[in-house]
Amino acid sequence: MDRRDFSAGAAGLLAFAAVGLPGIASAQLKKPEDGTDYLTLDKRAPVDAPPGKIEVTDFFWYSCPHCNAFEPRLQAWIGKLPPDVVIRRVPVAFRDTFVPQQRLFYTLEAMGKVDELHGKVFQAIHVNKQPTDREELILEWADKNGLDKAKFKELYNSFSVQTKARRAVQLQDAYKVQGVPALGIAGRFYTDGTLAGNMDRALQVVDYLVGEVRKAR
Repeated sequence: MDRRDFSAGAAGLLAFAAVGLPGIASAQLKKPEDGTDYLTLDKRAPVDAPPGKIEVTDFFWYSCPHCNAFEPRLQAWIGKLPPDVVIRRVPVAFRDTFVPQQRLFYTLEAMGKVDELHGKVFQAIHVNKQPTDREELILEWADKNGLDKAKFKELYNSFSVQTKARRAVQLQDAYKVQGVPALGIAGRFYTDGTLAGNMDRALQVVDYLVGEVRKAR
């Protein structure tokens, strides 16, 4: 979903670019090109990965239908990652109304519940049609999913979680994220469904760039 336009019409157009499409197998086999399939950053973005690891950043927004559609594919890809590649999930905030869901993610992270509940947030929004864009609604969701509501609220409003949300915005700006879902590689490269043509192709581009980073060590 493009950060500049959240209208239904634009969302429909971007869905075409964001998902896997038939009839593009030949395009997927082509070597990725800088400036076409991905972008090289002018200035490197910060990474959290330890030395020897290659960080891939998943930029997402819980309410984005394309992120929801991409999540199962991303999970399957993550399950096949080599030991030297690590995934970093970063919720974007293209405007202030995104911040509650940023803090939702970082609260789950602080509670050690991302692996268990990350997918359930997408399900609540896109399948169950449960709004999670305000604190009181998020607390209701947390309670329904068996989390300690008081502890969740304390962490949700903590300085640590608010700081992580601000850092997420700084990182999305460092990568110059234009829409979600999007992927950053090693603080050096950026791709998304619009650049690569679709998100399946974007994952192939990421695989290629990870290989390039590995060769450059």
